[in-house]
Amino acid sequence: MRVVAKFGGTSLGSGDRINRAADSVAAAVEDGHELAVVVSAMGSTTDDLLDEITFEADEEDRSEIVSMGERISVRMLKAALTARGIDARFLEPGSEGWPIITDEFGEVDVAETRKRALEVADSLDDAVPVITGFLAEGTDGSVTTLGRGGSDTTAVMLGKYMQADEVVIVTDVEGVMTGDPRVVEGARNVGEISVDELRNLSFRGAEVVAPSALSYKDGTLGVRVVHYQHGDLLTGGTSIEGEFESLVDMRERPLACLTVAGRAIRNQSGVFQSLASALGEADVNVDAVASGLDSITFYIDEDEAERAENILHREVIANDALSSITVDAPLAVVRVTGGELPNQPGIMGDIVNPLADARINVHDIITSATSVALFVGWDDREETLEITQDLF
Repeated sequence: MRVVAKFGGTSLGSGDRINRAADSVAAAVEDGHELAVVVSAMGSTTDDLLDEITFEADEEDRSEIVSMGERISVRMLKAALTARGIDARFLEPGSEGWPIITDEFGEVDVAETRKRALEVADSLDDAVPVITGFLAEGTDGSVTTLGRGGSDTTAVMLGKYMQADEVVIVTDVEGVMTGDPRVVEGARNVGEISVDELRNLSFRGAEVVAPSALSYKDGTLGVRVVHYQHGDLLTGGTSIEGEFESLVDMRERPLACLTVAGRAIRNQSGVFQSLASALGEADVNVDAVASGLDSITFYIDEDEAERAENILHREVIANDALSSITVDAPLAVVRVTGGELPNQPGIMGDIVNPLADARINVHDIITSATSVALFVGWDDREETLEITQDLF
């Protein structure tokens, strides 16, 4: 099996942990597997280096300085592998055979990087490559970086381009947990999670795998997260399943928009719960919810609008904080789903401005970590879908 193993900064934070990492790599190699290793800077080295740049430094100099953390890590782990009788070599920007190249805009040159990654893959029988994560090389030979979470990106990108069977992210968490074990009791490991679920968690603060890395995962590439104390690169942890594709789709059936107004209801606990529970107990499915300081809006199937209006009206009568309910229908919803949406500055303008140019009124926009839902009049649905599909 061909595996790319990525060791995070915590898993390399001391000599003992480097020994543990080397033991796990050596065991996999001795079992006959092909290994490439990606490493982060030891511990908090990168942040420490950045903190010390208290002077004016251009981007090229900054990249050279912060690259030193990863450059130390590859040498340390390579030496530990050599001490175990494993043929190993380190790769960093400027090395012969370095794989990750960026273009003049700082973006990964996919064609060149894929070609070089395959060359690294072809050499796995000769020696284990220990590769600096986070770093890339510009067309002029300068050091560039892949941004926050860049070591994860390096690993999954190389896993894809090297045609690996699996990428193993070795970190300081027991895979993906049901909750933060520092906050909730009884948190346990999730053995399997979809890439969609993990991306949503990652964009909302779960520090497991960088969202930028998950954009490189396809359906044939396994990705798994294990704790550095586990010791076995080939078992355990959380398996990340599936792949994420940009998608523009439209709900086929019309929606009704039910808006409940009240006085500062966002600041009053239990109001949303009572409204949502009333709909749920009546088996009314809610497609989407939006809220403001003085209103809560439910989008439901238009066929259920009259029944849902009566249900919510009873809640309005029973709660002094609520004043009225109104219904707008029929509406359509066009959803744009794509894992990199939050990383694209100006993306909302790119989506909405062409609709404004076409004189299409957007009734509402609801965003999540990886999607944008556009609510428009039912008669504008086909034109909205066509314009949005053209963008993506």
